[in-house]
Amino acid sequence: MVQPVQAKVMGAREWGMLITLSLLWGGSFFFVGVAVKALPPFTIVALRVLLAAAALLAFLRVTGRSMPRDPRIWLAFFGMGLLNNLIPFSLIVWGQTHIASGLASILNATTPLFGVVVAHLLTDDEKLTANKLTGVLVGFLGVAVMIGPAALGGLGSNVLAQFAVLGAALSYAFAGVFARRFKWMGVAPIVTATGQVSASSIMLVPVALLVDRPWTLVAPGIEVWAAIVGIALISTALAYVLFFRILETAGVTNLMLVTFLIPVSAILLGALFLGESLETKHLLGMALIAAGLAAIDGRLFRRKVAIAPDPAGSGKI
Repeated sequence: MVQPVQAKVMGAREWGMLITLSLLWGGSFFFVGVAVKALPPFTIVALRVLLAAAALLAFLRVTGRSMPRDPRIWLAFFGMGLLNNLIPFSLIVWGQTHIASGLASILNATTPLFGVVVAHLLTDDEKLTANKLTGVLVGFLGVAVMIGPAALGGLGSNVLAQFAVLGAALSYAFAGVFARRFKWMGVAPIVTATGQVSASSIMLVPVALLVDRPWTLVAPGIEVWAAIVGIALISTALAYVLFFRILETAGVTNLMLVTFLIPVSAILLGALFLGESLETKHLLGMALIAAGLAAIDGRLFRRKVAIAPDPAGSGKI
């Protein structure tokens, strides 16, 4: 009989990386919100991955590392760039030109829902469990509560834009499973991150040139360029190094939990640095997210089971 596979449990190091990743990605919605006022979607996305690729390639050169030459690895880089950059970045940026960032955040928080289903269907070691499903649903409810019902006001309008953000969440879920192959290929996370954004640049720059014709646009202001640099270096280059490191050690389902933490990070940063107030809905939403994460992590449940008395009186646990 095949033994069930033990769910991957994150330690303090993985949780620390996940929280840091949520902070890095939490800023992307702000950066995009600034950039979309002056630049079209494909131009923003192309600049994002191009600058990120340049920064990571420079880092590899300084540290004496090189990119792989194996065509199979580069084919995987292009597949990853398609699923994790080109498709979701374009859909989210386009969606944010039609719907509010709060609603986009809620829709983006469906990524773990898609993630547990995709991982269950396509992997042997990350199957759906009652704890995972419960935790994901509770976490998603926490995001909705924290952002507030006002963000749902536009839920019935701009349906295509909403489906675009949902499509991005689904693409992220497939990307998480697809990315597992880089560990099997022996590719380091920093090299995987560099290869992914480099491949994305090769695909996206021609699209931006053909569709947006950026040379015809009015030159953006300094705040827009600052947002582009921020989203490229902070929310893309650095973030993806962490992304692939977490995936390597914690698995797809745990990695997807970052979308629950992004709104928490954004609200806490606003309270700490911008003087924004923490409301009751924020605290309640954070409590629900914490409960959802605890259910998915599973250690509290297993600890209770471990200390439960043996009904047969054998003394075995």
